[in-house]
Amino acid sequence: MEGATALNKRKKILKPFIAFAIVTLFLTFFPLPYYISAPGSAMELNEIVKVEGGNKERGSFSLTTVRIGKATFVQYAWAKMNNYYEIYPESYIIPEGESEDDYSHRQLHMMENSKEQATVVAYTKAKKDIKIDYNGVYVMSLVAGMPAEKKLKVGDRLFSIDGQKMKSAEEFTNYLSKKKKGDIVTLKLERDEKIIEVKIPIAVFPKEKTGDGQDKVGLGIILVTDRKVTVNPPVEINTDKIGGPSAGLMFALEIYNQLIDEDLTKGYKIAGTGTIGYDGKVGRIGGIAQKIVAADKAGIEIFFAPNEQGKKRVDPTGKPILTNYQEALQTAKEIHSQMKIIPVDTFDEAVLYLQKLQPKD
Repeated sequence: MEGATALNKRKKILKPFIAFAIVTLFLTFFPLPYYISAPGSAMELNEIVKVEGGNKERGSFSLTTVRIGKATFVQYAWAKMNNYYEIYPESYIIPEGESEDDYSHRQLHMMENSKEQATVVAYTKAKKDIKIDYNGVYVMSLVAGMPAEKKLKVGDRLFSIDGQKMKSAEEFTNYLSKKKKGDIVTLKLERDEKIIEVKIPIAVFPKEKTGDGQDKVGLGIILVTDRKVTVNPPVEINTDKIGGPSAGLMFALEIYNQLIDEDLTKGYKIAGTGTIGYDGKVGRIGGIAQKIVAADKAGIEIFFAPNEQGKKRVDPTGKPILTNYQEALQTAKEIHSQMKIIPVDTFDEAVLYLQKLQPKD
């Protein structure tokens, strides 16, 4: 009897601990329908970008990252209590009809495209050998609820729009930007080794407006240009599982710096962010406040931020939307950072700033 009594006592003591362990595991690991983004890190690009025979640097160029992941109860609570942590509904990060694998694939593809754009910009600026072959424009994804969803499939290769041959996604986008709601366009495409034509109306994107309060219209296609870029000397950019397009500007600066005789770093630790176009234009990115925090922690001295031509925009409530540069300045002030925040609209502007920069002692 005494043994049974002792066993019962142990069971009574263990029950609260087991319950506590179960609750703790639930709060720690059960995923919520939210994503959390947080400051990431600054990664020196001379370890990632290798131009064959490339020149060395006294200082460094770095890309900056944002960490993002599915929220749990604990992580959600932590994000609520910490500055520069952002909470997003799942649908904001992963559109309806898209899986996490689809999202990851899209992010990695944007990174590959960003590296290609940066390579083209840098080699062109440095007047080095570069050859570009165009192999068509492909449908990478479709926007749910838009007209193209019923007419096109992922993987369709597009040849022309309204009888005009186009070799790049940019040409398609520029053409569509002149259209308005209700206009109908004719696309010629290849699918399953067959050539077909489809007619698709221009429509308003669901719940989306531009910065000036106007409805945004289009077909609902996300396109990618199938290019083959060949350069000499060769370059390798090893990004592993880093995704997204926001390192474009910094890739271009690192590649260019390895191609030329002058060292543009001049001994400084330089970071930045911004997409890069084939024309060298620098575009807006997300999470710049978090990237400023990451750069400051890494001891970065100069940070390039997209200026967006100083464009004034408002959200649907009429509240002004800060440009990347304005938000970067504000964040640097809030965290008492000594970094110099430099606004840029183009790759050439960033190069010119660095050319005029006095070398560090």
